[in-house]
Amino acid sequence: MSLTDAPLVIAEPALMRLVTDWLDHLGGERRLADKTLTAYERDVSQFLSFLTLHLGGAPGPDAIKALSPADIRAFFARRRREGAGARTLARGLAGLRSFLGYLEKKGLANAAAVRAVRAPRQPRTLPKPLTTDDAARVVDADESFSQEPWIAARDAAVLTLLYGCGLRISEALGLTRSEAPTVETRALRIVGKGGKERVVPVLPVVGEAIAEYLALCPYVIEEEMALFRGARGGPLKARIIQLAMQRLRGALGLPDTATPHALRHSFATHLLAGGGDLRTIQELLGHASLSTTQVYTGVDMERLLSTYRKAHPRA
Repeated sequence: MSLTDAPLVIAEPALMRLVTDWLDHLGGERRLADKTLTAYERDVSQFLSFLTLHLGGAPGPDAIKALSPADIRAFFARRRREGAGARTLARGLAGLRSFLGYLEKKGLANAAAVRAVRAPRQPRTLPKPLTTDDAARVVDADESFSQEPWIAARDAAVLTLLYGCGLRISEALGLTRSEAPTVETRALRIVGKGGKERVVPVLPVVGEAIAEYLALCPYVIEEEMALFRGARGGPLKARIIQLAMQRLRGALGLPDTATPHALRHSFATHLLAGGGDLRTIQELLGHASLSTTQVYTGVDMERLLSTYRKAHPRA
C-alpha cells in the first residue's frame, strides 16, 4: 500500500494540533509562501501516515519523541520506492526538520534523528535562460496574439517586469496600482520569499510598458488594488501569463524551457555576462544564499564553452 492510500486519521489529535500550530507559525511569523506551506503540510502528513503503518497505530507526541534515524530513513526509502525524486525527497526532509525543530524548541521532541539523515544528492541542473534577442521578442507587445490590445499590453508589461527587474511572477502580480513603476521611477521595493525585502533598479522601458498597459486598460484600478487585471476585471492570475508565454513559445519557435520564470534566469545570466558581480546579482534576485546565485556562473561558462567549441579550429 502506498502512502497515498494511508488512512485519513494519520495522528492523534494532540499531534495534529501541533502540526497546525507549526504551520501557523510558518505562515504568520516566518511568512513562508503558500506553495511552500502546502508542500510542507503534505510532506509531514505523508510522514505521519507512514508512521501509522510503521508503528501499527496513529502516532502521538510520544511517538515523535521516540523517533530514531532508522525511522526517518525507512520513510524516505519508502518514498523513493514510490517514485519520489531527489528534489522531492530533499524538500520532504527540509519540512520534517522544520517541524521537528519547532517541536524541539517547545521541549516536545528531539530533532537529532532527522538531523542525522543526510539530504539526497541533487542532480546538477542549470537554468535555461533565453538569448538576449529572444528575451526582447518575448517582451514586445507586438508579438502578442491577443485580439485585445490592452491584454497584449498587459502581458508585455508583466513579462517586461520579469526580465527587466528579475522579478518572480508572484512578485510582479503582487504589485498594487500605487506601487506601479513609471518612466521616472528609478527603483522598486519588492517583498519576496520569506518576507525578505530588496530594492531593484527600474529601467525606463519597464515604466513605458506599464504606462501603455494602464492607458489601454478598460478598468478603473484603485491605488490599493492589484496593478494587473484579468479579462473580467479581477486580479490577474499567474496561469494566464503562463498560457500567454506558451502561445509565444509556439509562435516564436522557442523551446519548452522558455517560461515566465526563465525571464528571471535570463535577467541574471545576461547581467553576469555583461560584467555584473555575483553579490550584486544575489541582492537583485533576493537570494538568501550566494550559493543559489552561483548556479548562473555555470550557465555563463556553458555559453563560453559552446562558443569556444564552435569557433576554435581544434575544438
